[in-house]
Amino acid sequence: MRLRRYEILLPLLYNDGTKIEKEKFLATNEDLLNKFGATTTDTTKIVGRWLYQNQLFEDKIMRIIVDVPEEEDHEDFFKKYKEILKERFRQIDIWITSYEINVI
Repeated sequence: MRLRRYEILLPLLYNDGTKIEKEKFLATNEDLLNKFGATTTDTTKIVGRWLYQNQLFEDKIMRIIVDVPEEEDHEDFFKKYKEILKERFRQIDIWITSYEINVI
């Protein structure tokens, strides 16, 4: 069976510098757990820097990982879920990446 890993990068702070409420991370993890049955959360703080309309943003982010069978329905789910996350975390964009994995 071919597997695909989805990695979601979530900001720890809103763009104005205030902390994002813990409940939003818990709700996101719960959504994914209910949908796919398992998640991995990497709480190591990652720093990302990016330019948007000539303004520099620096994000402190965490990563949620979901490994699932490779199916078109799953990719469709993450495309739609991204829009929910953008609203939930009040972000211009949320990065969700995916790639094939081989579990040994």
